[in-house]
Amino acid sequence: MLLVGDIGGTKTDLAAFALRDDPRHPVVRTEYQSSGYSSLVAMVREFVGANQLTVNRAVFDVAGPVFGGSAKVTNLPWVLAEVDLARELGLKSVRLLNDLEAIGRAVPALGPDDLHTLHPGSPVARGSIAVVAPGTGLGEAYLTWGERGYHAFPSEGGHADFAPTTDVQTSLLTWLRARWDHVSVERVCSGPGILNIYRFLRDQGSIKEAPELVAQMVSDEDAPRVIGEAAIRQPNPDPLSAAALDLFVAIFGGEAGNLALKVLSTGGVYLAGGIPQRVLPALLDGRFMRAFVAKGRMGDVIRRMPVHVILRRAALIGSARFGMELAAAESDS
Repeated sequence: MLLVGDIGGTKTDLAAFALRDDPRHPVVRTEYQSSGYSSLVAMVREFVGANQLTVNRAVFDVAGPVFGGSAKVTNLPWVLAEVDLARELGLKSVRLLNDLEAIGRAVPALGPDDLHTLHPGSPVARGSIAVVAPGTGLGEAYLTWGERGYHAFPSEGGHADFAPTTDVQTSLLTWLRARWDHVSVERVCSGPGILNIYRFLRDQGSIKEAPELVAQMVSDEDAPRVIGEAAIRQPNPDPLSAAALDLFVAIFGGEAGNLALKVLSTGGVYLAGGIPQRVLPALLDGRFMRAFVAKGRMGDVIRRMPVHVILRRAALIGSARFGMELAAAESDS
């Protein structure tokens, strides 16, 4: 049996798959709070024991770069190494993937029920694909076509510079530079980014902060969810939260358009991660697409690119596909 893990700074999904089953449907799956465990090994041992599983190989996708079979999880104090994990868990093999590469590996397997299309565009067969995923951080990846189909490549594009496009965004950058030497786009296009935007607008003083909302923000980790829910609440959205989400959506659309141009994603742009699913109503009213296509002379080019929101935790699917492919290659050799 194949063990698969989607390791995030906030939450970790663990699942078990039969090697010849559909990678979209695990035998068992459990979600954990990442910060509640001292290590991935401790979490996996609990999962395997609770479900009485027998596994012999594992694939873990990680929110952070993977170099030479090792990874430091961004926003968690976990350092992972394939060799060490295999030894400590008693497994035949362990492979680590960047989480955005895992999502990219899932994209070719996604069907219409897995997606919500924001813009149908005019997709080009075998065209490059972009993936943008705001969550605890901002993940970015891309896919290109090769002899064996699409191949996914991870990146750390979320740590590139934040480039404001309006006077308000410029003021936001100035506010952020007083707090950090380097202001990456992740500082404004992620869960923590939503909180940064909210605090910036609060400090401007033009919109009052609701005391009842503050009481719900029991931690910085929980605050982005509270702000997002208050922003799309009907019929009475919270004004400050709504303004924060509006600014977030514009920045998100602009950054997705930046990546789309950089990899010329004529095959489509896929929005992944937890935030697009949770604030989907805010992406449907045109704000996101206006920012996405606002690329001057390249406006006509980018309007042809389809844009989809992924409606499920795609990283598990991609990691499961990868693990099943590795197992099949070993059995054929």
